[in-house]
Amino acid sequence: MTLQNLDDDIKNLLQKRAEAHGRSLEEEAKEILRTVLIENQENTLNLASVIERRFAHFVDFELPDIPKEPLREPPMVCFQTLRSPPAELKKGGEVSQSPPF
Repeated sequence: MTLQNLDDDIKNLLQKRAEAHGRSLEEEAKEILRTVLIENQENTLNLASVIERRFAHFVDFELPDIPKEPLREPPMVCFQTLRSPPAELKKGGEVSQSPPF
């Protein structure tokens, strides 16, 4: 496979990245394509698994298991501001009407 008309800036960035990873220009291009086309196709929502796969090539690197928690109910938020409590609350009685939200 041959790439023609590759922008000089892109080629320089690729060359620097290849040198940083100790690879040839061709090996680095293959690695980038593999990463983009294979690894990014996996639709996972587990961030710990994504991080673990990303750093799997490190020999002594291991992430601890992160326990999953059940989803919590979102807090109920009322954006309406009352200037003063209803008369029923001032007297200490029960509110007979529905809240204004």
